[in-house]
Amino acid sequence: MLAISEQVDEAFARDVLDGLAQKQPAVPARWFYDERGSALFDDITRLPEYYPTRTELAILSRSMGEIAAAVGTGRAVVDYGAGSQIKTPLLLEGIDPALYVPVDISGVHLRASAEALQQRFPDLAIEPVEADFAKPFRLPPAVDRHPVLGFFPGSTIGNFVPASAIDLLRSFRATLGVDALLLIGVDRIKDRSRLIEAYDDAQGVTAAFNRNLLERINRELGGTVPIEAFRHEARWNAMLSRVEMHLVAARDVTFEVVGRTFRIAQGGSIHTENSHKYTSESARLLLAAGGWTPLQEWTDGPGDFSLLLARAEADRMAP
Repeated sequence: MLAISEQVDEAFARDVLDGLAQKQPAVPARWFYDERGSALFDDITRLPEYYPTRTELAILSRSMGEIAAAVGTGRAVVDYGAGSQIKTPLLLEGIDPALYVPVDISGVHLRASAEALQQRFPDLAIEPVEADFAKPFRLPPAVDRHPVLGFFPGSTIGNFVPASAIDLLRSFRATLGVDALLLIGVDRIKDRSRLIEAYDDAQGVTAAFNRNLLERINRELGGTVPIEAFRHEARWNAMLSRVEMHLVAARDVTFEVVGRTFRIAQGGSIHTENSHKYTSESARLLLAAGGWTPLQEWTDGPGDFSLLLARAEADRMAP
């Protein structure tokens, strides 16, 4: 195998090489978000089939008074995922924070988002952090001077299998500290057809988003993946309560990544994303398992989506 060069993101290369070598080839969903992938996802959030963004936005708009009363003013907001240009301003306007810290793995998207928000909130201190929030990272020292609110919208927690989701919530707790609050979006279980449509839109934007991962592998890792040989497919896995995204091989394919050869037979796939769906009860249990005590929950009329507020409690002996 060829050595990984200094010009290659070593973490990206390792995840791709290790993932493609699995019995079910897979690549972690966080690598979707290069500059083009981030832009495509922004397009996805505006599609008619993709209900989570507009539903969560409606919940935020309608419930911001209650959220602000529960959260209070003057907090340091740590936004995991660079910050939606629609949802984040609503939160910042509603709670009047002292500091805003967007965190994202895509530096280009992160800086563009931070600059746009700085123009909209010129008096707000903004300190972006380029990092993979699924791994330990350091917050700016200024965060220590304020009570903290973590913001994790969009049901991104659903991209993690439950064991990893619990680990991530525990990591948030360790990073944000005891007594920190967390405002998190969670997608609910609903009709299968609505779920599949949300991840396989008629315009093909989600398909382009999925295949862009292969384009990134070819561009950044010297890959020879025949992109045209793979089609996008969304599947509902009822046993695991999740939508899965796959890139399915239309024919037998052989390709290289960083000098290593991989083969996928016709009908085989590269598993690229999970989006787990929860009931209200299972979402609260997930938070509790991750070290967070649920405090309040807001949802839309049909109960399609939830925003939950939780607190990081100090460790204590069980009763």
